[in-house]
Amino acid sequence: MTKQSRNLRLLRLRLAMTYQSKYETVMMAKDNTAAIKESKLDLPLRGRGKVRDIYSVGKDRLMLVTTDRLSAFDVVLPNPIPFKGHVLNQISLFWFDFFKDLVPNHLADDYKNYLTPEMTEAYESELKGRSMFVKKVEPIMVECVVRGYITGSGWKDYLKTGAVCGHQLPTGLKQCEKLEKPLFTPASKETSGHDINIDFKQTVERVGEKAANQIRDLSITLYSKGRDYAESKGILIADTKFEFGILDGDIILIDEVLTPDSSRFWPKDIYEVGHDQPSYDKQIVRNYLLDIKWNQKPPVPVLPDEIVEKTSAAYRDVFKRLTGRALAA
Repeated sequence: MTKQSRNLRLLRLRLAMTYQSKYETVMMAKDNTAAIKESKLDLPLRGRGKVRDIYSVGKDRLMLVTTDRLSAFDVVLPNPIPFKGHVLNQISLFWFDFFKDLVPNHLADDYKNYLTPEMTEAYESELKGRSMFVKKVEPIMVECVVRGYITGSGWKDYLKTGAVCGHQLPTGLKQCEKLEKPLFTPASKETSGHDINIDFKQTVERVGEKAANQIRDLSITLYSKGRDYAESKGILIADTKFEFGILDGDIILIDEVLTPDSSRFWPKDIYEVGHDQPSYDKQIVRNYLLDIKWNQKPPVPVLPDEIVEKTSAAYRDVFKRLTGRALAA
């Protein structure tokens, strides 16, 4: 084992030990709120993503239900993670409010005009704390990726070319080093399969020059402000993706915002340049699947209760660190 591998293993061990005691105090779904792998609302279903179920409400509203599904290595695992949906949904709501003076968003507060009291009461167990009532918008078909640290596919790109998605960088950068300025590295938004990295010229070709400039500038501004806030709470946001839509001719922020699923969250107190970083959220599950040497092909292994509980504790810890309050479930 190399020195770098030993250091990473020690860092992961420290992070795992953080949750060794915490996971024992997590109230599991059977004791509090049912973990939801798939919602079943009596509304027209538009689709199910890896995590979110999307329902139509009237002609111009949507109900987004964030389930407790968890995917790793592009596969949805059999076990839902209790409270994960609540965490992702409420972190996004936190950031929508945090950024409200910078960009409008798709949240709608007129659900009473669309859902009767009987309907909201019937759906309460599936909606409370994990749902958003939003305006239907025209999505901009570009994933707005912002990178603040050189890691993941960006690091591999840099080693081969000295650049990240066409952005030429200084020589001698180390893995996971903070970049001098955040990079906007967009990707095509595909309806199936993996998104594909595109350059800014291709972004202009897809959405027009004015919109391309707007989403680039907004993405970097939002990332920078969110990164600085999160760092003050002990979390480094290495990279993230934003999604935007158009409503009445204006660009607005949609989908999820700076969550552990759409971003890389690293613990600041054990950050160390020169190797991969342990992270919050799915890292506990990824490490387990790597440890058991799963070949990333069906059948998908069922996670042990201990791994499920530790992962649930990690998500909840991120929420409390960011917002300063306990999760409402």
